[in-house]
Amino acid sequence: MALLYDHFTPLFHSVAQSTLPWWLETSTPSVWATLWNSGVKWSYNKATEGNYYKNPYFTQQYNGAYNVGMIRGAYHFGTPNDSSGANQANYFVDGGGGWSRDGKTLPGVLDIEWNPYGAQCYGKTQAQMVAWIRDFLTTYRSRTGRDAAIYTATSWWKECTGNYAGFGSTNPLWIARYDTTVGELPAGWDFQTIWQYTSTGPVVGDHDRFNGALDRVVALANG
Repeated sequence: MALLYDHFTPLFHSVAQSTLPWWLETSTPSVWATLWNSGVKWSYNKATEGNYYKNPYFTQQYNGAYNVGMIRGAYHFGTPNDSSGANQANYFVDGGGGWSRDGKTLPGVLDIEWNPYGAQCYGKTQAQMVAWIRDFLTTYRSRTGRDAAIYTATSWWKECTGNYAGFGSTNPLWIARYDTTVGELPAGWDFQTIWQYTSTGPVVGDHDRFNGALDRVVALANG
């Protein structure tokens, strides 16, 4: 499922926080048109977090991307200390993180990384963290028929999962590393599908590169 082409297509990685300017929170058509005209042809938008938060701007962002022609998907910020992986996967799918084979919908993403609210591994042992992630991914596949991608950073993955290698054959990797090269990947993946390379891109902050041409993005969307 992960793709091996050499050239890149930019991606806009949207979040919803109260600190964002109003034009991004409301996702006006002009914002999406600006992104489209700058070369961004696909996006991921935050849908949910834990089992307690739904992005109030998600529908506007998700539909705004679609309406200008982008291929778009949704991601879930996992908080393993709050509830089970299965519970959060269901919350995600019910909150907009589903998938359909329409050529415009990317598989959902589990964003699993440093805990912004406390202990960076959420109080889990490495084995417990791997089990939690597996619970989320298994439930997501059961609900949607697709394998979710995993967004993470290599250093976090090493510390909090023990550099577990068991998801690389099924779940595309979205790696976060703000640098000029991708760098070392977590165990189990020989290459990344998406690389988040900057938090200071044009128009909006986070920008990413897909490891393939736009037709491969379409292929990922179609499953």
